[in-house]
Amino acid sequence: MLKKIIFKLLCMLTVTSTAFVGCGSSEDTAQQAITEVSNKKADSMVENETSDETLRLVNMKVEIDAALKSYAKVYEEQTGIKVEIESIGGGTDMNSVLKGYLAADNMPDIFAFGGAGDYNTWKDQMTDLSTEAWTEDTDVEFIGDDSKVVGFPYAIEGYGITYNKDLLDKAGIDPASLTSYSAYEEAFAKLDGMKEELGIDAVVSMAASIAGGMTWSTGGHNFGSFVSTGVKQGDTSIIDALNAGVVPDRARLDQYAKFVDLLFDYSDEYVLISGSYDDQLALWEDQKAVFIHQGNWIDPNLISDGITFNVGIAPSAFLEEETDGILADAPSWWGIYNGSNKIQQAKDFLTAIATTEEGAKALVLDAGMISPFKSVTISPTAPLAKDLQKWVLAEKIYPWHYTRLPEGFGSNELGPIYELLATGSIDATMFADMVEVAVSELQ
Repeated sequence: MLKKIIFKLLCMLTVTSTAFVGCGSSEDTAQQAITEVSNKKADSMVENETSDETLRLVNMKVEIDAALKSYAKVYEEQTGIKVEIESIGGGTDMNSVLKGYLAADNMPDIFAFGGAGDYNTWKDQMTDLSTEAWTEDTDVEFIGDDSKVVGFPYAIEGYGITYNKDLLDKAGIDPASLTSYSAYEEAFAKLDGMKEELGIDAVVSMAASIAGGMTWSTGGHNFGSFVSTGVKQGDTSIIDALNAGVVPDRARLDQYAKFVDLLFDYSDEYVLISGSYDDQLALWEDQKAVFIHQGNWIDPNLISDGITFNVGIAPSAFLEEETDGILADAPSWWGIYNGSNKIQQAKDFLTAIATTEEGAKALVLDAGMISPFKSVTISPTAPLAKDLQKWVLAEKIYPWHYTRLPEGFGSNELGPIYELLATGSIDATMFADMVEVAVSELQ
């Protein structure tokens, strides 16, 4: 679908040949990556088979892999039940992997899904969890079309524009002032003029390439800013319109496009166009950039890499009016495969994570997340999670409505448009035009 959208729109607008080359190259690279992943996963199917005594959980957040595996060992010691953690990430399409497993009769007992789009793909394979005790202890369980609980929430995560506070302090910039487009524009220009003094290579570390596997970040999290920034809890008007194939406010989209263009203009060129998740993180951790487009899920990296500078999360404030809040919600959920022969054991494992001290410590202290369960009193110690908790307690948060878009829409349809803007093949106006055309295909 995206090829049709891009070439139709670019032809209509008589874009230079550079844009065509960029688009073709991106699609070829994406197809090659998908083929390689599919082959790799097919080759490993047999290796991933487990014994009848072993639970298997497929996790979509590689940054919490170590914490989950550590807890799995504790759980095995306590119950005798072995839990195999399989973490998939780094730009790999989770749904493609799971579809391969389903086709090979190799589905995990517990699997991650990312929202309404993924739910629509997997709802026929999900177990009803409505009677589980932990459902009374959270407000962010995933509820399906039939009002049944099918998703176990394991965290509250948040994102915006993450910053190095020490570098902002040196530049005399208060992060609390970053609540509008103009504030960011002024701050970026000031920081750019102080590169030598601050010892930075770029103001922003952000990656947008297909080859680098970063379309989940741009077409997902970043587009999520357009969908939800400034939106009150319970207001679904924007996401409802998008799913109906309509951009409800073109002026809002144009302003958002300007903000994306601003981020790209001040980003390290190599990381933006060719970099991976690790490249993006390394530049920021080395204090060669002031901002990074990631959320509190990078906490485990900051801890393991010994990062000591002060950090925080500022709003993705792309509007001219003040938007003093960040996006915080359950990032994804765990469902139980209804074809498993270990459904009760899987339920017991999830209950243990939700209700035991060891489970709380694994999620909050080891994984560096905020617990979605009200009875958990452990406070996060990870630097960005601590800052996120302040936003949550102040009730200055916006929902993750972008997860209600169809499966793959952000990564596969929107992500390549961000890459075109990053490479300079299109401008901000054309970016907004192409996003609007892509959305119209959702009708």
